[in-house]
Amino acid sequence: MKWFGMTMTGLLALSLSACGGGGTTATNNASGDAGGTKTEPTKTEASEPAAKDITITFQNIYPDASDPKNQMMKKIVDQYQSENPNVTIELDSLNTDQQKLKLKTQAASKEVPDITVVNPAAQMQPFVDADLFAPLNDMVEENGLKDTFQSGILDYYTFDNNLYALPDGNNIGVVYYNKKLMAEGGVEVPKTFEEMIEAIKTLKSKGIQPMVIGEKDSWTGSFLFMNILLRTNGGPGFLQDVLDGKKTFEDPAYVEAISAFQQLVDAGAFQDGATSFDYNAGENLFKTGTAAMYYMGSWATGGIETAEVSKDGNVGVFQFPTVGGKGNPDEFMLAPGSAFAISKDSENLDETKKFLNYFMQNFPKEAFEAKGAVGIAQNVEGDFKAAGYSDMAMNVLDLFKKVKGGDLAFDNTINPATTQVHLSGTQSLFVEKKDPAAVAKELQAAYEENK
Repeated sequence: MKWFGMTMTGLLALSLSACGGGGTTATNNASGDAGGTKTEPTKTEASEPAAKDITITFQNIYPDASDPKNQMMKKIVDQYQSENPNVTIELDSLNTDQQKLKLKTQAASKEVPDITVVNPAAQMQPFVDADLFAPLNDMVEENGLKDTFQSGILDYYTFDNNLYALPDGNNIGVVYYNKKLMAEGGVEVPKTFEEMIEAIKTLKSKGIQPMVIGEKDSWTGSFLFMNILLRTNGGPGFLQDVLDGKKTFEDPAYVEAISAFQQLVDAGAFQDGATSFDYNAGENLFKTGTAAMYYMGSWATGGIETAEVSKDGNVGVFQFPTVGGKGNPDEFMLAPGSAFAISKDSENLDETKKFLNYFMQNFPKEAFEAKGAVGIAQNVEGDFKAAGYSDMAMNVLDLFKKVKGGDLAFDNTINPATTQVHLSGTQSLFVEKKDPAAVAKELQAAYEENK
């Protein structure tokens, strides 16, 4: 297998140029008209035989119509259908957790859609082991597509020298903040975790929602937790040390991270009922100006930039701070993105490869024009500032240049069974106070059982 072939620094030595999606399920074609109908070309006796009608199901995690990636996706799909009138692209648009659950069900019955979404490394492996995806080695060489991707990023989707998916993003974890609400609360951007806790308490006391999260999709809390662990561990590599048998989940750094996360909850950082808000709903609270801070992957930049909250340069961004004096803010949570894979059993395998090649060829240009190109996995030609990207987006791009390494998310590193115990355990911290040592012990037991 070859999915950790590049260094963390290499991952984000970007020649720049996101998870996440959210919302409701929407299965439709992308034409944008009421019936989604197509006008068949007029046939004459001299015409070539009509091409076979083909339908390609395109499962994706871009359901939010206000997000640039949703708009970009529909534009590319419309273009392809216009150029290939015998092809219909059916969009199955879901939020991330919905899509993960649906894919598991589809995989169990060997009914994977023509194109689906997977996450890198450990999350992909069970699907690859089940022989569900078509290798893309040949397709990625067509039209120079492979060379459009940033160096090393495809390694996270490569197993036994076979490439099985093409990523949409290459991101880092950052904290977005509402300048107006921070000023109204009389707080400044925190430089330490302790300052962040105090800022949260101050904002809360003044009736300002300090932070928001969409913890119904439990990976969101995990992603934040892992940034805390990156600090309490004093640097990257904790999960790799667990895999190598050098540490356990009962290590003091992990217990300290649980305790620090619980401090956020106890201080009133998150909105009431956080576990009932999915990713999209949680993010929308920030995008509509109702919260002071929002921790997320840099893929959220495009959607935030085009939202009401960003008017007049109102949104800023900062690095996650030190925790207890530990950690380097220039070490980030690294997020090689979700990726598009093709079903090995697609009835229209060649046409599906042709479409995905077309989609990814057009992805950088259309994402750039839609203000959604911050943190994509492909190289982007263009001047972001001249194209009208906001100061906030430019600040995010500047943060990429500061990356001195970091860690991958829990679910991209540890096996799925142990990951589920971690996700559930982290989610439970939102609704009840728990003994950090007991949470760590439970996770270590799950790891021992499933490794």
